[in-house]
Amino acid sequence: MNFKQLEVLKTLLATGSTIATAKSMGLSQSGVSRLLQQLESDLSLTLFDRDKGRLIATPEASILARDAENILLGLSRFSGLAEDLRSGAAGPEVVRIGLPNSMWENFAPAMLVDYAREFPTVRIETFFETTSVIAQLIEQQVIDFGFLRYEGQIGPGVEMEKVATGTSVCVLPENHPLAALPEIAPKDLRGLPLIHIGRQRPTRMLLDQTFQRAGVKQNVKIETHTNSSACAYVAHGLGIAILSSFFANLYRHLPIVQRPFVPVTTQDFGLAKPAAAPSSLAAKALMAALKRQIERSQKVE
Repeated sequence: MNFKQLEVLKTLLATGSTIATAKSMGLSQSGVSRLLQQLESDLSLTLFDRDKGRLIATPEASILARDAENILLGLSRFSGLAEDLRSGAAGPEVVRIGLPNSMWENFAPAMLVDYAREFPTVRIETFFETTSVIAQLIEQQVIDFGFLRYEGQIGPGVEMEKVATGTSVCVLPENHPLAALPEIAPKDLRGLPLIHIGRQRPTRMLLDQTFQRAGVKQNVKIETHTNSSACAYVAHGLGIAILSSFFANLYRHLPIVQRPFVPVTTQDFGLAKPAAAPSSLAAKALMAALKRQIERSQKVE
């Protein structure tokens, strides 16, 4: 027994003839007769008496047709729900995402504008945190996924996909004399005011070691904890920052320029989610929107 047979039963009772049923269902008359015969055989019941080419419904057919209609309505609702899930009209009430603090100002709004066109009814909750906190939130399944820098060991409860790469750059006010150089080394920064990201981070410790090996004493004027604030301070002429090009590219609208910092180091960034936990279609679509926004933000103009 299948749903097509139930639809034939329901339609036959409504129209009273195989010709009208065939036309309504887009089938041939012989196709309708075959489905009806299969249904009667499967149920071991006679549903219609045949009288000179006419079909007369038996009481059993009328009883079964009521249930058939309920089943078909349920199938229609089920199919409609699946379509709503595909389109974003139904699904999880909220998708939660973790992003670095420096992505709140321009990156996240542009990503969400893109996403909202496809999934207008889904509510989004954004967590702006450090890499370590985002990793913890993913392991604890507080958030659906996050974007973070590869730093040290990621816990076994986190599944990573590399989606972006950056290199070390010096971020300067746009008219700074050092902007004339093709690349900048620690010796070029001797005595100049520097803006550094918090000293507890692995990338900061590596940077300190680079200056030590070069025999250059740093003139750190400002310690900060976000790439966005570092770029803003540079734009106001407060000093020079050494950042990943990935984050520097997010703030190209400011009056700043970037030059390669040598020796060059590379930073990898990944999209992380709870390991072995399937993502909803709505979450997958937001991941795709994040990747599109990464591509746009890193494009060289």
